[in-house]
Amino acid sequence: MTHAIRQATIADAAAICQIYNPYILDTAISFETEPVTPEQMSQRIADITAHLPWLVCVEDGQILGYAYATKWRARAAYQHAVESSVYLSGAAGGKGLGSALYHALIAELQKLPVHTVIGGIALPNAASIALHEKMGFEKVAHFAQVGKKFDRWIDVGYWQRVL
Repeated sequence: MTHAIRQATIADAAAICQIYNPYILDTAISFETEPVTPEQMSQRIADITAHLPWLVCVEDGQILGYAYATKWRARAAYQHAVESSVYLSGAAGGKGLGSALYHALIAELQKLPVHTVIGGIALPNAASIALHEKMGFEKVAHFAQVGKKFDRWIDVGYWQRVL
């Protein structure tokens, strides 16, 4: 499989929605409950890429996955901490693309004044845990029953990597 990783643009919004919305509608991985429109995703891409990286993985002109970082918290002392997210299309899992995206995202973050990367994972999610730990993240927190989706309570774990 030959793929390329590049910076996301607003023109990628519809394709990113096609990847992300099934996570909203069919899983507890995302705590959002309503599908995101391409217009909303365009605004998210613009807001994030003004300061932090948002990458897409492309093969034969099709976006197969994406990764980005957002501010961890708003207060000034948190300015060197970010939260990362990686999402793959249903057909792209298990091919190493999540690792490729995460490697590229971390490389981009290392160019910035970012000291730590935090990944939040709705539990259980063995694949995401394995990816984060493969990338050098360590589990640092576990919050019980902090989200409710599909009429069930969901735990969230946090993994951290100091750059």
